[in-house]
Amino acid sequence: MGLYSAGEIELNDPPVFEMEQKVRLRKMIRNDGTFPGKEIGETLAKKGDVGYVVGIGTYLQSYYIYAVHFLENGYVVGCRRKELVPADEPFIDDTDDEEIVETVEPSLQESQV
Repeated sequence: MGLYSAGEIELNDPPVFEMEQKVRLRKMIRNDGTFPGKEIGETLAKKGDVGYVVGIGTYLQSYYIYAVHFLENGYVVGCRRKELVPADEPFIDDTDDEEIVETVEPSLQESQV
């Protein structure tokens, strides 16, 4: 059994979101220790927050990481595809209330697309 299932390697397809696209967060994101200047567990962005894609990189040669600038708090947070929806689509809260504790500092991304 491999580390990833075949459906999880996103890099075989183009990125879902584009640069400067307006997106909405599906779940709360807290600092996992990779966001400088904030305590571990501190909220970086809340479910429903709107931001703009300002960078697209990769993580573990498997996933796209979208650097999203949330204008309300000024943070740029790395987000996975499953954490985002286009902002122009109706927001349906279909996620559970568990918080995501995973961020990737844009400067730590393996490459820029």
